[in-house]
Amino acid sequence: MNIAVAILGATGYTGAELIRLIDSHPHFEVAHLAAHSQAGKLAGDVLPGCAGEIAAMTLASADAALPEEVQLVFTALPHGAAATSVFAALEAGKKVVDLSADFRHKTHATYKAAYGADHPHAELFDEAVYGLTEYARHDVAGARLVANPGCYPTSTLLPLIPLLKAGVVDTTSIIVDSKSGTSGAGRSAKTDLLYCEINESVKAYGFPRHRHAWEMEEWARGFADADTRIRFVPHILPMNRGMLTTMHLSGRDTDKWLDILIKAYADEPFVKVLKQGAMPSTAGVSGSNRCDIGVCALSDHEVVVVSCIDNLLKGAAGQAIQNANLMFGFDETTGLARHALWP
Repeated sequence: MNIAVAILGATGYTGAELIRLIDSHPHFEVAHLAAHSQAGKLAGDVLPGCAGEIAAMTLASADAALPEEVQLVFTALPHGAAATSVFAALEAGKKVVDLSADFRHKTHATYKAAYGADHPHAELFDEAVYGLTEYARHDVAGARLVANPGCYPTSTLLPLIPLLKAGVVDTTSIIVDSKSGTSGAGRSAKTDLLYCEINESVKAYGFPRHRHAWEMEEWARGFADADTRIRFVPHILPMNRGMLTTMHLSGRDTDKWLDILIKAYADEPFVKVLKQGAMPSTAGVSGSNRCDIGVCALSDHEVVVVSCIDNLLKGAAGQAIQNANLMFGFDETTGLARHALWP
């Protein structure tokens, strides 16, 4: 069974990862590639990593009509630009996994608070399924529109949700410190991402409140029924890919937190809880669709929880494929790596 796939926004880092994953997928095949600024060019001329038949494909405009045979559309477009393409794809009878932020919120008010703009198709909020796969499998399987979570929220919510469900976390004192490789900022030319600007440097950004904080709080409530206030500060590092999130938490029964996480993820193919005393690294998950989690109790009421993902895989393209697998009735692990690139 082959599913014809379209990728809108194919020339970004996430789009390139989707091409790589789909090209080796036993059931999905790339049938249509589109991009805004690179339309009319060959994929291989824009994406040096492409080869073979895909490299010879001509990039369509992002708003071009989708081929009739396409059944699944991945939209890897910037927030604000994706919503119109998602709407058109749904109107054409396609299933969509949207990797932008345009459908990650439940209400127009929350979206506007986070992104400072009105949404052109807020009527789709009620239909969109937030695709944090480990907590939304049933809904994802029956969805025609899945909103793929952001990379920072994925690395935060996976370790946080089981602890919130267990009622052991002080929800008024959650500090999230995240660090990402530069691929998380996208491929478009930006002065602050030039080699001389980013090399030998680390900087925080997104003040006074990064837009992903709304996403984290909304889905902590959605999946764990917990009202939280999350102080979130992201940082960008001079490395290509990878994300490390350190959470400074307080609460009760801190000696049980590791066991809570181990039990929560014992049967999950893409979440690995490390043994006592071990902490994850970005190199340990690079190239995989895995989230690794480590726990260190500092006292009987203070704990540090660290998680790592590949921001382009479990934080984007990998999780999108995981969700798409469920939407078409395939095993969710199909075409995805549990093992990291090593060394």
